[in-house]
Amino acid sequence: DVFEQLQHVGHKKIEFHISTEIPAVLQINPEKEEKNGKRVYLYATTEEINNTGFGRIFPAPSSNDKMETEEEDDEIPSEFISRKDLEKNRLSREEMEKYSVFKNYEPGDPNCRIYVKNLAKQVQEKDLKFIFGRYVDFQSEVERNMFDIRLMKEGRMKGQAFIGLPNEKAAAKALKEANGYVLFEKPMVVQFARSARPKQDANEGKRKK
Repeated sequence: DVFEQLQHVGHKKIEFHISTEIPAVLQINPEKEEKNGKRVYLYATTEEINNTGFGRIFPAPSSNDKMETEEEDDEIPSEFISRKDLEKNRLSREEMEKYSVFKNYEPGDPNCRIYVKNLAKQVQEKDLKFIFGRYVDFQSEVERNMFDIRLMKEGRMKGQAFIGLPNEKAAAKALKEANGYVLFEKPMVVQFARSARPKQDANEGKRKK
């Protein structure tokens, strides 16, 4: 008689634990209560709680991309534009097609110097440095010296600029990421420069050899 009473009391306690601590998990897998007994079920719910916790972090494979982006941006000094901001304010290909400046767009032949046009009147060199400086390692004296911005402010060339970058790879990345970026409500058109040569022409020659 005593044992039977104790078992009833025990069942009541376990039921109270289940209903007050983890009612949500009861809806996840109620079969465990019948099959495995209540004690086993209580232990299993702790695992399920852990799993649901991971499930909430998991659904974002895109969060891995975000982390990679953040890691890459961590290497870029905060004085320059972040990759997120570049992407956020850049026109899509479909949007570019609506602008006449992109109608016959050709990137040109890759080199370490880029040509930027369709710049707004209020654009200054510091604005271009803020965007294109992210492609330069300012701890390197060579890269610092090769980074060159020539913004045309008068005459027919007004609203255009030539930007010298450390190497062809940096220029290609800048072109890909900054072309179509809307600066002062005007999308920049970024191409490889044709005839303009970087000021460190001699250094470039040595590097190619």
